Amino acid sequence: MERKKYQEIVKKYTPKENRIYNGLIAFITGGIVGVIGELLLNFYAYIFHISTKDASSFMIVTLIFISAFCTCLGFFDKLVNFCKAGLIVPITGFAHAMMSAALDYKKEGLVTGIGSNMFKLAGSVIIFGVCSAYFFGIIRILIFGG
Repeated sequence: MERKKYQEIVKKYTPKENRIYNGLIAFITGGIVGVIGELLLNFYAYIFHISTKDASSFMIVTLIFISAFCTCLGFFDKLVNFCKAGLIVPITGFAHAMMSAALDYKKEGLVTGIGSNMFKLAGSVIIFGVCSAYFFGIIRILIFGG
């Protein structure tokens, strides 16, 4: 098949995406995740009589638990298909990536399955996050001083 004809077929069957709609849905659902996080933060600060800085750890653990639990139940992917980046970008997406990898390889055992494969996607996120934080930290020190 010639290249031009192939490109026409690909273009014909490639699904069209509505970027404005997807962006709006991601903005709204990401905002809802932020509101839930803020509500949890205030809830933990009020219930345990601690500062919001200390309560933030409880909030993050709760959001991680909720997304991991939803991944285990099998409906987090369906939520992501609707919410797009609104659920993937926050900490919930990171927890989902780790939990789904763990679930995929659980049949191979704790060490060779879960242990060695859990950080396949999350490992790259961690390393690039740490490296970029390091470089941006250096840039900040150079520009604004220590």
